[in-house]
Amino acid sequence: MISPLGWLIIWIGILFDILGTVGLIRFPDVYNRLQASTKCVTLGTFGIMIGIFLLKGFSPMGIKALICGAFLLLTSPVAAHALMRGSLHFGQKMWKGTVIDQYGVEKLGGAQIEKED
Repeated sequence: MISPLGWLIIWIGILFDILGTVGLIRFPDVYNRLQASTKCVTLGTFGIMIGIFLLKGFSPMGIKALICGAFLLLTSPVAAHALMRGSLHFGQKMWKGTVIDQYGVEKLGGAQIEKED
């Protein structure tokens, strides 16, 4: 029962990685691309690592996959947050179709800037 479940989780992880790659190509600005790549690593690669753990069990390879998955789960969102905040801080413009910029409002001291259509 564990083997088919492991393969299913691996294939779902591969699907997330493929969709994240498509997002990197298709999305318009650095913020959307970072969001796609973070989801790709967090859900896709973490899923592959969990699937390998389910297939290999508590062998050396399975334990290494579990440790790598935990490392990815903890570090990928933090790294993406730091990159996004740094991009905003250094003036990287958002895509013209961006609806809301909550951080920009806070950065301007609470002043809300209305977009003109």
